[in-house]
Amino acid sequence: QVQLKESGGGSVQAGGSLRLSCTASGYTGNNICIGWFRQVPGKEREGVAAIRTGIGGTFYADSALGRFNISQDGTENTVSLQMNGLKPEDTAMYYCAANRNSLCQGSFNYWGQGTQVTVSS
Repeated sequence: QVQLKESGGGSVQAGGSLRLSCTASGYTGNNICIGWFRQVPGKEREGVAAIRTGIGGTFYADSALGRFNISQDGTENTVSLQMNGLKPEDTAMYYCAANRNSLCQGSFNYWGQGTQVTVSS
């Protein structure tokens, strides 16, 4: 069982930056895929970015490309999402999720509790 913990959310003015962090625990062995998702009430969950830990391959949603960067933060079980140029439409609950398939293929079966990001105009 993989446990995930997010942190780093908060309130920021449009154009500002936030750095979210996800720490995974409860597993051993090979690399995994860690992704960030976001959701607002009344809308479906949206994938934001994902990374293949230990490999460095990354994936970005169109809405994140050029503004957000996902990376390992020094250790294989810690992943950060650097969010720059934040817009009000980025406001959402952000969730960290894990996929035991290191190629990010298949479903994300493990989820954190989320961290709120609020961007004001």
